[in-house]
Amino acid sequence: MTETDPASVPERKRGSGVKMVYEVLRDEILDLVLPPGSPIDEVQLAERFGMSRTPIREALVRLSGEGLIDTLPNRSTMVANIDFLNMHTFFDALVLMYRVTTRLAAQYHRPEDLRAIRAEQARFTAAAEAQDALAMIATNAALHAAIAEAGRNPYYISLFNRLLDEGRRILRLYYQSYGDRLPQQFVDEHEDMIAAIEARDIDTADRLAKAHAEQIVAQIQTLFSRNQRHDIDL
Repeated sequence: MTETDPASVPERKRGSGVKMVYEVLRDEILDLVLPPGSPIDEVQLAERFGMSRTPIREALVRLSGEGLIDTLPNRSTMVANIDFLNMHTFFDALVLMYRVTTRLAAQYHRPEDLRAIRAEQARFTAAAEAQDALAMIATNAALHAAIAEAGRNPYYISLFNRLLDEGRRILRLYYQSYGDRLPQQFVDEHEDMIAAIEARDIDTADRLAKAHAEQIVAQIQTLFSRNQRHDIDL
C-alpha cells in the first residue's frame, strides 16, 4: 500500500477550503444575505467554517479583487456598497448585451440551442410561479446565457455572463420591488423573444430584447429614486 505524501494533504484541504469559503460568501453577498455595508469579521468566519484564518483571508482577497468587499483605512472589512452613482454605465452595457446576444441568437442558433433555451425558460417559468426570487434570478441568468451561447460569440458570452453575475444584487432589489411576485409579462416577454429567435427574425429579436432590458432598467431606476426620496440606505 502506497503511503500518501503528508505534505500534499494540507495543501489540498487548504485550497478547497478557500474555494468553499469564497463561493459561500460570494453567493451570500450577491443574494443580499449579507447586505451592502455588513461587517466582515475574520475570527467569526474562521469559527463558522471551522478553519484557520489563512484560507479565510485568501477568500476575502478574491472577493476584494471582484469589488465585493472593501477594506477600510482602520483595517476593518465590510461588504462593498452598490455604486448607484455610476450605475448608468452598468445599465448601458446590460441593455447592449441583451440586444446583441438575442440578435445573434436569431441569426446563428442551431436546433440544440433552441432546446437548451426552452429548457431554461421552463425553469424560469416554474421559479416565477413558485415566487422563488433566488431561483428566478438564477434561471433568468441561465436563460440569457443560453441565448448568448446560441449567438456563438465567445467575447459577448463572457461579457454578458459577467454583467449578469455582477447584477445579481441589483436584480435581488428589483424582484423585491415586485414583492417577489413577478407579473406574467416577464414570462411572456421571454416567450416572444424565443419565438423571434426561432423564426430567425433578427430585427424583431433585437427590438424585443431592447424593450425587455429597458423596462428592467426603468423599474430599477424608479425603485432607486423612490428609496432615495425615503432616505432608505440600500
